Amino acid sequence: MRIRRRIQGTPERPRLCVFKSLQHIYAQIIDDTPPEGSRTLVAASTLDPEIRDKINSDNIEAARLVGALIAKRALEKGIKKVVFDRGGYPYHGKVRALAEAAREGGLEF
Repeated sequence: MRIRRRIQGTPERPRLCVFKSLQHIYAQIIDDTPPEGSRTLVAASTLDPEIRDKINSDNIEAARLVGALIAKRALEKGIKKVVFDRGGYPYHGKVRALAEAAREGGLEF
């Protein structure tokens, strides 16, 4: 909640949210302004069929693939600028790899 207090997704700059479990990494681009609550605009994870076969384990390379996929899907929907929400995780390892791959894919944050 500390992070959500400072970081809000808007229609102009939605929030790129990262979640890690022990085996997978997930990324969502969320617009927090609709009156009925938050709305997920784009999502990607290590469970997606596009990248599931390329992943051997839950490592930094898997996070890079998820970052590239979320950037590709966001650009297809016309989303270019986002606010990065690391979800309380340190900006290190998988979270950093996902963020850098998303930047290389064309997202600005």
